[in-house]
Amino acid sequence: MEPLERMDAAEMQAYAEELRTTFMRLQEEAPAVHEKARAVQVTEKSRDGLVAATVGARGDLIRLDIDPRIYRRSDSRALADSITETVQRAAAKAQAEVIELFEPLIPAEQMRAHLQGDLERVLEQMATQMLGKK
Repeated sequence: MEPLERMDAAEMQAYAEELRTTFMRLQEEAPAVHEKARAVQVTEKSRDGLVAATVGARGDLIRLDIDPRIYRRSDSRALADSITETVQRAAAKAQAEVIELFEPLIPAEQMRAHLQGDLERVLEQMATQMLGKK
């Protein structure tokens, strides 16, 4: 797409219509996709199978299950590391599911940047998309 300042009136009108169509599609489809995304839950097990973590769409911990056999070991650092790693893997999978749900409406990289709170990257991607900047 060429920059807006180089577009003639017909190209500007076509671009405006494209934006309008995209906006209308977002307005129609986004609420249902949003509801599906809010319902995302992912459960991951630790590599040894003794820790199970369930997270929601934002990676927030919903449930943590620890097998009683874990107490046979007295290494609290290993347990903490196992829990942390398991929760992080579950959160990464949940984020991937949300990105996949929104991909028909929002480019994956833009959604990933948004979910990671990277405002600079979101604005850069929007500028590229809307103004034809590189």
